Amino acid sequence: MGDGAGGDITFAIDERAESLLEEFLERRAPHVAFYSEDRGMVAPETDPEWVLIVDPIDGTRPAMAGFESSCVSVAAARLDDEPCMGDVEVGCVLEIKSGERFLALRGEGLEPGAKLSANTSVERMFWSYGLRGRPAVATATVLGELIDASSVGGATFDLGSATYDMTRIVTGQLDAYIEPGPRMVEEIPGMRAEFERIGGGAVLNNSPYDLAAAALCLDEAGAIVTDASGQSLASRPLLGSGAEFQISCIAASGRELHEAILAAVEAGLTRLAGR
Repeated sequence: MGDGAGGDITFAIDERAESLLEEFLERRAPHVAFYSEDRGMVAPETDPEWVLIVDPIDGTRPAMAGFESSCVSVAAARLDDEPCMGDVEVGCVLEIKSGERFLALRGEGLEPGAKLSANTSVERMFWSYGLRGRPAVATATVLGELIDASSVGGATFDLGSATYDMTRIVTGQLDAYIEPGPRMVEEIPGMRAEFERIGGGAVLNNSPYDLAAAALCLDEAGAIVTDASGQSLASRPLLGSGAEFQISCIAASGRELHEAILAAVEAGLTRLAGR
């Protein structure tokens, strides 16, 4: 169906979901703005007080294949001049196939409650990352130490949906989700061209609409969520897509494991720079 606002391919299933979103809000909440993966910013002529940040299908390819790892992701924030990730007040993730729901209100916790893993060892870590639109060799260079360390006593998964990956930390199924792509593009010479080669001219990494709802769910569950440098996501712009808005992410069930992952990613970036 062409390319969306974020640069990724829009499949027919995406277009149907985006159309349903737009029609639903026109009927039920005509004074609410929304920002979605394929539509970008859609705002009524009146001055809206709220904006929904929506990925109608996070995990399009798993959804097309009939797998469980696809979700609807919706975050809500007051629409001031330039809202940031830290301004998200409500985050909701709904698994498309199972109907399971995660609902977070800032400062009020997560519904249902979390079952965070107590694991602190990368050798025992069950974790996920994504290769869609990312150069495989470069990504493996950065993550190789963690992949090797956990390949026998733990496990690695590419499940095709950042939102699904992150909510698996809340359920205790995974210990971590690791996405270094935007930092690779920012810091390593030649990486932007490599990402564009794989992405058909676009840089494809996580945008705010991929992370906004799930990040609040994890925050309210007591998990640790930062970018791949260990910095908070709170000040990152909430509305936007494309390479300049993309956000790296390291999410982990606990601080000790998160610090070990950060150190391994730092070493991996040094390896990649050396090559």
